[in-house]
Amino acid sequence: MATTYFLSSYWLKQQFIIVVLLFAVISSISSPVNGCFTSIFSFGDSMSDTGNSIEISVLETGKLPHGAFPPNGCTFFHRPTGRFCDGRLVIDFLAEALGLPFLPPYYRYKNGTSENFENGVNFAVGGAGALNSSFPGIYNPKTHVSLVDEVNSFKQFINLRTDFKQLLRNSLIVMGEIGGNDYGHAFKQGKSIEDVRNFVPPVVDSITSSINELIELGAVTFLVPGNFPIGCSPTYLTLFQGSDKDQYDPLTGCLTWLNQFSQYHNQLLRKELEKIRNLHPDTNIVYADYYSTTLRIYHSPNKFGFKETLKACCGTGGLYNYNLSRACGYPPLRQCCNTLLRI
Repeated sequence: MATTYFLSSYWLKQQFIIVVLLFAVISSISSPVNGCFTSIFSFGDSMSDTGNSIEISVLETGKLPHGAFPPNGCTFFHRPTGRFCDGRLVIDFLAEALGLPFLPPYYRYKNGTSENFENGVNFAVGGAGALNSSFPGIYNPKTHVSLVDEVNSFKQFINLRTDFKQLLRNSLIVMGEIGGNDYGHAFKQGKSIEDVRNFVPPVVDSITSSINELIELGAVTFLVPGNFPIGCSPTYLTLFQGSDKDQYDPLTGCLTWLNQFSQYHNQLLRKELEKIRNLHPDTNIVYADYYSTTLRIYHSPNKFGFKETLKACCGTGGLYNYNLSRACGYPPLRQCCNTLLRI
């Protein structure tokens, strides 16, 4: 899911609930060699990026990304860190739950010593897609980095270690969420829903191919998130804003057809993950159902403490308080008064 608006860390913590439940499942299946995970390796986009986009954006464009400016980082770190959020991301909550430090962004510290990465590394880059930048039909204006590039960077990292097999056996691999930017750019470039659906199989193939590569290297345990209900995103609600009430879920106000698209992606991803499980029965591959977890919040926002579900917290007005041409962090956008009440 492309994140050009402001994400509430409190909402992301709600997503973490599903991760906690999933790890109960993981522990019941098998456990790492030493009884606990010693490190996490993360791949994905802005939903997981802990600072890589700062280095990549400066390198590619000479400019800082919007995640490098306030109000990003305002509630927990009290400064921008490169996270596209007011505080912590799901990957941060996950590291805390496992008793591990926050993951350092690889591209910021890659010239440092391997000790910088003793408890894991984050390869996720804000704006990254699952598909290569050369893939026909989609232009990514944010970055040339793709999931393939992230995995290649990971290979460079482990080549510096003689104990990488043991390291991977004791590590958790978090693969995504990724693919949202591929779809987002295609939709923003005017492609029809039928055209964008054709991108789903290659996106899923990129994810599963990356998992297979990491298994061959020695990785054992994977957490693989699916796509969010993008029909509830202020980005898409603004992009496809219309007067046809039949296109909207009467309970949530989300765009039904876009959520059905997310379900299509998730169904295909789960199907392909099952194939990998059958091919590699000694691996633990757990699917994180972000879609259903998120919809629970949209269905009962008051239960989770939210007062506003569809309006962006950081924006310039309009029905969804979102500006397609202005990302949160760039003036004149300002955050809302109480981020705890907004998704």
